[in-house]
Amino acid sequence: MRVLLTNDDGPPNETTSPYIFAFYNHLTAFGWDVKVVLPSSQKSWIGKSSKSFHITEITKGRYFYPTKDSGGLVGETSTTSRPLKDGEIAEWILLDSTPSTCANVGLHNIYPNQIDLVISGPNLGRNTSSAFALSSGTIGAALDGSLSKIRSIAVSYGTIVHPTPKTYVEPCHLLACRHLWSNWGKDEGGLRSGEVDFYSVNIPLVEGLLSNEGLKVAWTSMWRNSYGRLFKTVSSTTPTTGDQSASAAGPDAPTTDLPNTEAKSTTSEDGPLTFKFSPAMDGLIRPVESSLPVGSDGWAISKGWASVTPLRASFAEPVQETQDIEDRIWKMKL
Repeated sequence: MRVLLTNDDGPPNETTSPYIFAFYNHLTAFGWDVKVVLPSSQKSWIGKSSKSFHITEITKGRYFYPTKDSGGLVGETSTTSRPLKDGEIAEWILLDSTPSTCANVGLHNIYPNQIDLVISGPNLGRNTSSAFALSSGTIGAALDGSLSKIRSIAVSYGTIVHPTPKTYVEPCHLLACRHLWSNWGKDEGGLRSGEVDFYSVNIPLVEGLLSNEGLKVAWTSMWRNSYGRLFKTVSSTTPTTGDQSASAAGPDAPTTDLPNTEAKSTTSEDGPLTFKFSPAMDGLIRPVESSLPVGSDGWAISKGWASVTPLRASFAEPVQETQDIEDRIWKMKL
């Protein structure tokens, strides 16, 4: 199996990207050939962005050589490829760009015709529901993999307990690595040989991972929800330290160890049209149970189950009331 592994959390980091290094080790333990192309920095909340691809900027990259003893947190970088040194586990690639760019460049420029499966993740935080999925760089990279007619999976870990016990993470990796390759679903509208285009896998980090039977896993649909205010008005007198209601790393990532929350001074030119990303997330992360459609991904994670949602690489279309093409042609009256 030849895998392209990417994410939207960037290279290994204890705060914003804690899962990528161990997940890579699990995949390679299967004997899979895993190529890693990651954004060089944190790129969450970018799913619908016009910056999903860099079209005016030059995308630059470098080779990264994570070391085993550091858990991937330490490693040399180089502008050219070189042999591995003692203690280095592999040669990864970091691009100064978005998850979608990483997926496309990885598939078509760096490893052309060498990839069987794209895995995006594991994301720090859930990507259940349309509100999160449409904003997700993790799902964006998997979607772009599928648009290149490569099987793709987005993997997200829902943070339920703060702080998350470290004992939950290892069994979560094992569950996530129970791949769909041999049980890939069919979809007559699929881009690739009538298959499901890609999957979104969400696993809650809960105590059930430690039980003998493990978590229940459900085939799910996507909860079609909505969000409200994502920004708040700020002024020169508004403190910025520690006031984010959600982490830039993901919808339910920890809020205590956020990067870049240092207080910033504002200029006298700041007026009432000054806004800061500070989403009201409570209704999305802790929704009223009766609002969750049974069988949806949001419903599954609320029960402490893992969910697997098959998706098409397109915006959903309402069911046409008629299949007769003549009835679907507009008749313009003069």
